[in-house]
Amino acid sequence: MGSTLILKVRICLKPLKHFFHQGGSAFVNIKPPVSSVVPPTARFLCTRDTDPHPETDRRRAEVRRRDGAVEERYKKPFELQSVFTAGTAKRVAEKMKKKTSVAHEEEKPARLANRTVDRLKPPDRPLSAAEWKELRESKGNPQRFDIRMISTLLSSKAELDIAKSLLNFVAMETGTLSYELLLRYLALCVNGGHYTEVFDMYNIMQASFPSLDTGAATLFIKSFSQTPRWREAIGMLHEVKKVFTPSARNYSDVITAAMLNGDMTTAWALYDELLESSLSPKQETWDALFNNVTRGKEEEGEAVEVMSHTEHQQRLLRILLYMRNNQIYPQKNLINSIKTWFESHPEQKWRGNWTKVSLKGVCRCCGRRLESIQLTADEYQQLKDRVMTDVIMGRDVFSKTTPEELERFKAFVKRKPAFDVVIDGLNVANAKRGKLWQSEMLLMMVLEFERQGLSVLVLGRKHMLNPTKNWNRHHMTLIQQKAHCFFIDNISEDDPFLLYASLHSGNHCQFVSRDLMRDHKACMPDSATRQLFFKWQRGHQLVMCNNIAEGQRVQFLSIPSYDTIVQTSGDSWHLPYDDTDNRSTYEVPQRWLCLTKMR
Repeated sequence: MGSTLILKVRICLKPLKHFFHQGGSAFVNIKPPVSSVVPPTARFLCTRDTDPHPETDRRRAEVRRRDGAVEERYKKPFELQSVFTAGTAKRVAEKMKKKTSVAHEEEKPARLANRTVDRLKPPDRPLSAAEWKELRESKGNPQRFDIRMISTLLSSKAELDIAKSLLNFVAMETGTLSYELLLRYLALCVNGGHYTEVFDMYNIMQASFPSLDTGAATLFIKSFSQTPRWREAIGMLHEVKKVFTPSARNYSDVITAAMLNGDMTTAWALYDELLESSLSPKQETWDALFNNVTRGKEEEGEAVEVMSHTEHQQRLLRILLYMRNNQIYPQKNLINSIKTWFESHPEQKWRGNWTKVSLKGVCRCCGRRLESIQLTADEYQQLKDRVMTDVIMGRDVFSKTTPEELERFKAFVKRKPAFDVVIDGLNVANAKRGKLWQSEMLLMMVLEFERQGLSVLVLGRKHMLNPTKNWNRHHMTLIQQKAHCFFIDNISEDDPFLLYASLHSGNHCQFVSRDLMRDHKACMPDSATRQLFFKWQRGHQLVMCNNIAEGQRVQFLSIPSYDTIVQTSGDSWHLPYDDTDNRSTYEVPQRWLCLTKMR
C-alpha cells in the first residue's frame, strides 16, 4: 500500500508546486509602632471638621478606636516566598484559578459537550475509501474534514497506516493532496520515527519542488539528524540559509547529531554559525556539547580533523560565561551534564554538590560568599542614564504625563533631600483586605518607615485627596505630615515617577510596589541594560508578603544580598539552575550547583 500511495502522491502533487515555492526565613519583619499611632495634636487637626451625618461620625469614631489600638490588633502574618522566587507566579495563578473555578463549574459540562461535538474521533484501523466517505457523511460533511482528521491523528499519535489510508481516500476523491495535509502527514512520520516514509517524502518533494518552506525543512532536518544520513541535514541547513535564517532548533538538531557521531569539529563550526546569526542556543544544544561521545570516525573510514581536548574544554567554559552574560539558568538535564563533565576531568579533580545559598549570600556547601546584588558605581550610573533616556524621557513619555507635570516633579525632587524609600501609594493601598481603608493601609506603611527614621516619598493620585469610603481625610493628612508627598494627575502613569525618584536619590534608595516593572524592563535598548535593571530591581524593590488584613503586621519579603547568576573564582563555580518547570522570566532559581577544585 505504501508504494501505491507514493505513486499517487507523485502524480497528485504536480499541480501543487506553487504551494511549496515559498521563502532560612524569607521575611524581613516590620514591627508595628510601639506607641500610639496618632499624636493628639494631629488627631485634633484631622477631626475638627463637623459633619451633620451620624454615619460619618460613626466612621470617624471607628478610625480613632483603630488608631488607639493598632498594636493589639496585629496577628501572625502570612508566610510567602520572595516574589522573584522561581515558581511563585505559577503558585499564585493556581490559587486564583481555584477561587474562580467554582463560579464556572456549572458551565463546564456545556463547554465539554460542545467540544465533544466539534472534535473528530480517529478510527482505530485503516479505512477504505468508501468507509472514509461514510465517516465524513456521518459527521455532516464538515469543511476541511481531511485537515481536521489528520490533525486528530497527529495529536492522538495514531498508527501511520490510518493516515496513509486517509491520504489515499483524499487523492482518489479530489485528485490532489493539499500542502497543509501533506505537511501534517510528514509531521506524523517524523514524530513517530518512521524514517523510511520520511525519506520517501523527501525524494518526492525534491523532485517536484524547487525549494521547501520553513515547516517542511525543519521536519526533514530533525528527522535526518536522527539517522545515519545525518550529514545530509547539514546540506539542508545550508540550503535553507539561502532563503531564510534557520532557527536555533534547526541548528540544535544538527549539532546534536554531529556530537553523537563524534564529529566535534563540525558541531562547534555549526555552533559558531548559530551565534553569528544572533540566535540564542537551545539548552539541548549545550547538553549535547557537554555530553560529547568520544567515538572516533576511523571506524567508519573517515578522515576527520579532531579537536583537541583543551580547545573543547575552553569552548565549554565559554558556554558557562555566555550563560552568565545573558542571565540564563541551566535546566535539570543540562546541569547534570555539566556536573558530570566537570567531575570527569582527567587532569583536574572537581567535586560537585547540590546546595542552597544563605540570605547573606554564603554557599552552604563550600562557604564562599557570592557576588553582591548591589550595582557598582559605574553600573548604577549606566542604568540611571538609560532609564532616564528610555523610560522617563522615552518617545511616548507624554502619553504617560504632561510636560508641565514632569517638570514640576523634577523640581520637587531636586529641592528635597535624597529619599530612603519611595512608595507607590495607590499600589500599596490596594493591598488592603477586609475592612481596612485604603488610606489606612498606606498610613500603616508610612508610620513604619517613619519609626525607622527613613526619609519617605509617597507617590499618589490626586483623587486620593478627596474624602471617600476608601480615602479618609484624617489618614491622608497624617501621611502628608509624616512623609513627602507628590500627587500626580489621575490619568498619569506613576511608574516613571517612581523610577525617577528612586534612581535620582542614589543607590541606597529602595522602593515599595507590587508592580514587577516588566513593561519598563522591556523598554531597555539591549540585553545588558535589561539585566542591570533586573539586578537593581531585585536589590531595591520591597514587596509586601501578602495583602494586609485587619490585625496583621506589615511585612516585606526579604531582599537577597547576592546575585543569582553563574559565577566563578577560578577554583570554584557556582551555577544557579532551574529545578522547576514553573519559573517565570522575572523569577530566579533557588537551587545551586557548587563545583570546587580538589587540592
